[in-house]
Amino acid sequence: MSNLIDTNFDFYSDTPSGKDPDTFSPTLLRYHKLLWSKPLPNGFDFNLTDTTTKGYLHHKSELGEFFLSSDSIGHTYSRQKRMAHIVSQIPSSEIDVFFGICSTIGGYIIFPSKKVGKKMTINCSRGINHKIKDRFDLTLECIRRHYSNEDSPLSDTLQRYNDFFSLFQNFQGYVDFFLLQDLVKDDYLSIKFCLPFVSFDNPALPDNIQ
Repeated sequence: MSNLIDTNFDFYSDTPSGKDPDTFSPTLLRYHKLLWSKPLPNGFDFNLTDTTTKGYLHHKSELGEFFLSSDSIGHTYSRQKRMAHIVSQIPSSEIDVFFGICSTIGGYIIFPSKKVGKKMTINCSRGINHKIKDRFDLTLECIRRHYSNEDSPLSDTLQRYNDFFSLFQNFQGYVDFFLLQDLVKDDYLSIKFCLPFVSFDNPALPDNIQ
């Protein structure tokens, strides 16, 4: 089996029609396993397996036990009615190109998948929270605030998975581990937001094409 990562591989190409690559693409699963099975900032190996029947990826060691699943971090919002008046102004060819980019490995990450206290996972929480609306830049800001003990719309959810975030020691450790450097400023103290950001009181989605 090749250990090479094709950064242009479209995971929909090996996913059954109508299904989600997060669950059904064997190549995405293999890439996640290859990319994230590596030493943590504390020096311990974060080796992942895909043989458990209870989850997508699994790690168990003296560090703890973690069940992890894939989550897409890039979206066109082309199916959201609230965004229809904006999306309709964008050529479909441009949307298709962007969707294709989002369907490659740079458009995915892993999060803990096991519910804690029967409450929502990170994947679910960031998707339905109206202050996040599945935007990964806003999710990353919540994660940054988690490490600095600041409140955010995802505070309760992220705190439930503090054992996972503790693996990376701090925000820079998390960013470097998951290769998210392009999404933060050089000093790791702030996020490169996709839209101007003042606070989470602002709408998560734009109201015009500008």
